[in-house]
Amino acid sequence: MHQALRKKGIRVGRKRVERLMREASLVGRVAKIYRRVPGVERFYQRHKNLRLNTPAPTGVNQQWVADLTYIKVRQEWRYLAVVLDVYSRKVVGWSLGSRKTAELTLQALRHALRVRKPAPGLIFHTDRGVEYGAYLIQNELGRHGIRPSMNRPKQCTDNAHMESFFHSMKAEVIHGVAFKDEKELRAVLCGYINQFYNQKRLHSGIGYMAPTEYERMAA
Repeated sequence: MHQALRKKGIRVGRKRVERLMREASLVGRVAKIYRRVPGVERFYQRHKNLRLNTPAPTGVNQQWVADLTYIKVRQEWRYLAVVLDVYSRKVVGWSLGSRKTAELTLQALRHALRVRKPAPGLIFHTDRGVEYGAYLIQNELGRHGIRPSMNRPKQCTDNAHMESFFHSMKAEVIHGVAFKDEKELRAVLCGYINQFYNQKRLHSGIGYMAPTEYERMAA
């Protein structure tokens, strides 16, 4: 305010301006200054989107995508971490828990590693959340020779395959259902993923086949 008055040719002291503003209950807007927390980079990493310049996969275990979503059980949230093979759209690993943590995403990743046993060079693509950037995950990827890849900032469509899976899953077995406990939710997810989605659900992107059938035909 003081500088604005000076530009208009009004000569007045800064302290007087402040006193008059207080008496009139006027408060100048102060810009907030945000500073990066020192040392936070020690706990997580960010990576480029490797999929942008990588051709579409021509076989299994070349590109995996992963993400988290939340599902209500009574008045609490449960979090579902999923790993999906881009080539066949098959869910190759998942984990359910009460907390959205790197440990949960690590469980889903390890599930996929046990089932698929991929060769080094696989791309593992996720969003930029700390649950995937955490060194807990990054170290596991490094141990298996897996290349981490992440969405570009503010580009959630970079992980469209996972967005599509969660949309379908919620529309088909989650929306409108009141789960009484985590055990019931887990049973529903197990049936949907293992018995329906992977085995029977048809996908236009893979010639209207189910993921397991598509992998079998391509073998």
